[in-house]
Order: sequence, then structure tokens, then C-alpha cells
Amino acid sequence: MQRIKQILVLLAVILILSSVINAKLRVVTSYGYIADIVKKIGGDRVNVTALGKGYKDPHFITPRPSFIAKIRKADLLIINGGQLEIGWIPPIIKKANNPDINPGNKGFLDLFSFIDAIDVPREVSRAHGDVHPDGNPHFHLNPENILVISKAIKNKMVELDISQREYFTKNHKSFATMWEKKIGEWHNQLDIFKGKNVVQYHKNFNYFLQAFGFKQLGTLEPVPGIPPTTKHILDMIEIIKHKGAEFIIHDVYHMKKPSEFVSKKTGVKLVVLPHDVGSFEKVKDIVSLFDEIVRRLLK
Repeated sequence: MQRIKQILVLLAVILILSSVINAKLRVVTSYGYIADIVKKIGGDRVNVTALGKGYKDPHFITPRPSFIAKIRKADLLIINGGQLEIGWIPPIIKKANNPDINPGNKGFLDLFSFIDAIDVPREVSRAHGDVHPDGNPHFHLNPENILVISKAIKNKMVELDISQREYFTKNHKSFATMWEKKIGEWHNQLDIFKGKNVVQYHKNFNYFLQAFGFKQLGTLEPVPGIPPTTKHILDMIEIIKHKGAEFIIHDVYHMKKPSEFVSKKTGVKLVVLPHDVGSFEKVKDIVSLFDEIVRRLLK
């Protein structure tokens, strides 16, 4: 009888140790593109969940009770940063009561801190609209920045699960090699547009335009977050007629009527571009996000 008890205890210990050894790193991200990078590095050694949906406005994600439950159990919370999530991430962090994923603690990663921001305002006031004081937060649309943040993600995952260091490092190396090749392909495809003028509705794609050598004439929003006025629309039409433009770029979540109107009056092609994984049905991962952007510009 004693022998049986010893065997049962030993089996219980083995099961506990096995569950600890085989436990997957639980990662929650604010957006889909981050979750996909985590998947590509973490493989089957991580469980990852993205809170924001790719077809939604990333500035205004509605916090849900399920978000709180997800980050309460998370080992790691990764956000875009640059105050893009300022209206919805802090409240759910506070309610989740998970000290590890609080800003500044080991289970929190702010990707914005690793990149060189553009469009940093000289001053912030209501007169300038809904500006981001730290700079434009849509940095992931410069593919070079994906290399930077993927390394930061890999390093943080290794820090939290050192037992998977070799696995995470190997996967990251494969991803980076593939990604550098894709960057070259995208540059070759878009080289014909280098120096061409474009107009945007919102400043979503500033990093992308800068990375690929486009010139931005302006935005249909007079200032960020403020709907176009009639006067501003008419002014932009005159600028486009005078200087010419290759595209009017619009995102998936703002109303398209102003861009459609300007396109009709100027004859300039309106292109609706995805900004995140899940923006369109075809955009299933970070690679197809950029592939689809390029495809739509070349169409």
C-alpha cells in the first residue's frame, strides 16, 4: 500500500513538472499585426490573442469584459504604443489586476519605444486636432520597422521563457531573412512610383509613403481626427489639379465619401488600403498585409 502511494505521488510530481515544462507563453497583443509576429517567432510554444480587430479604427477600440479576462491570465501584453491605445488599454489593465503586465513590469512591451518616430508635433493643442504628442503611431507600415520590433518581441519572449531561447531565436532568424527578401521585392515593385505625389485621407500611411519614396501633397482631413470641411476639400482639389497626384489613399474605417468626391473631381485614382492583419479577407498575416497594399497600388 505504501509503495502504491509513493508511485502515485511520483506520478503526480511528474505530471506537475511536465505541465510546467510544456506550458505555453500566454501573450496578448493590442492589434493583429503584432499577434502575427508573435506567432511567427513563438510557433507552437505560445498562445497569442489579439484584442483589436483589423477592420476597426485602431484609435477607438471598444473595451470588452473579455479583454480583461484575457490579460488577467497573460504572461505578456504587447502594445503598439505611441498613445494609439491610450483610450482603451489603460482601463482594462487597471481592471485586470495582473501586476506582471503593468507598464514598466516584466510582462509589458511597448513597441513604439524601439522605433524612430516621425511627425512629432512641436506643440500639442486642440487647434491641431487629435494629434499624437509622441509622434505618428502607425510605424508598422514601414516594413523596416517590422525588423526592429520583431527583434524586440523575440528578446522579450526569451526573457520570459529562457527555456525556449534557441527555438525563438531560430524562428526569428528565419522570419528576418524572409522579411528582408520581401522588402527588396516590394521596393522593386513600387520603384515606378518613387517621387510621385499622393493624397491621404488620414495620416495612416506616412511611414509607408516615406519608406517607398512617395511625396505627400496633403490630407483630406484638415487636421487629424477632424472631418473635412467644404473649403478644405475644394482647396485640396485645386492643389491636386495644379500639382498632380498618382493616388488618393483611404483606409478601411473612415467614411469614403470625401475621398470619392475628390477622386471624381480630379480624375485621380482612389485606393483603399489595409492597415492591419484582418483589414480585408486576403490579409491574413503580416506578409499578406504588405502584399495587398502593393497589389492595390499596382492594380
